[in-house]
Amino acid sequence: MHSVARRPLRFGYWMPVFGGWLRNVPDEGMSIDWPYIRTLARRSEELGYDVTLIAELNLNDIKGIDAPSLDAWSTAAAVAAVTTQVEVMVAVRPTFHPPALLAKQAASLDRLSGGRLTLNVVSSWWEQEARMYGVAFDRHDERYARTSEWLDVVDGLWRAPRFTYGGRFYQIDDAILQPKPLARPRPCVYMGGESEAAKELIAEKADAYLMHGDPPERIAEKIADLSRRRQRFAKPPLIFGMAAYAIVRESEREAEAELARITNVQSSAAGYANFQQWIAGTQLERAMSIQEYSVSNRGLRSNLIGTPEAVQAQLDRFADAGLDLLLLQMSPQLEEMERFSQLVIQPRSERLWHERAASGIPASV
Repeated sequence: MHSVARRPLRFGYWMPVFGGWLRNVPDEGMSIDWPYIRTLARRSEELGYDVTLIAELNLNDIKGIDAPSLDAWSTAAAVAAVTTQVEVMVAVRPTFHPPALLAKQAASLDRLSGGRLTLNVVSSWWEQEARMYGVAFDRHDERYARTSEWLDVVDGLWRAPRFTYGGRFYQIDDAILQPKPLARPRPCVYMGGESEAAKELIAEKADAYLMHGDPPERIAEKIADLSRRRQRFAKPPLIFGMAAYAIVRESEREAEAELARITNVQSSAAGYANFQQWIAGTQLERAMSIQEYSVSNRGLRSNLIGTPEAVQAQLDRFADAGLDLLLLQMSPQLEEMERFSQLVIQPRSERLWHERAASGIPASV
């Protein structure tokens, strides 16, 4: 009897453009200087990572707004120049980038990287940052209305020899964009969001859905929901990705000790005084709130914490739920990515290869 080949997962990581991911640990040993970023990018390819996500914020929402952070697009260009395989997923917020200019910039970077550029389109949420940088700030549903037009313009310029557009937010008159991106039919467009407006826009106009961390059963529900919505538009199936924070250790005790270290909130931690004002309720709710303050994007909800065997079992549950991609945060990033590759990615790749061979699936599929 043949075994059933399990769904493959791709592994990506967040480039630490904010100098780390932990709000309770001031110094994570993760420099935003170029030598560290370059080393991380090059080493990630050797370790088997498929994607790097470069987030876009002009203020540092991890270490506090006075802390330094790198610009996403200049960082993406630098990373693309020193790598040859990794997908460079760069975040872009429509209110900060006129669509025609971004389409040109992205097409050029896609060409220069050999077709490795993808976009993570984010509808801006931070009003304080917008005010500081003199950028218009739209309320929730207005943001998605703007993003919808923005996507129309970018897609039209990428595809059409000449493109004209007349919308509420953007007007384009007989524009020419050359060269076109190498990626066909276009660079992959990832989007996230949990509101009704966001999910409808993603189902209609994105190529991939990025989710915050959640347990496998909740991820399965989200995937089923977006898949149903997608079918109404008669388009290819969406790719599904999720943010997660990973702690893998040789023993459960070591993993739990590391979890306790990174969630040990001190009253002096940047921003925690304000956060405490809305923590209330049961002890469980308080614990979950502290975890979500400690690590962004609900990364700890994914529960990729424990021994290699426990983490592999959780990855199997996510694969069975329909997940395609994990975007991992770790701290310190380089050392933990080395560990995760050695203990999880490499053994998993070998196991899935044997499963596929036993199922009669060609290795190249």
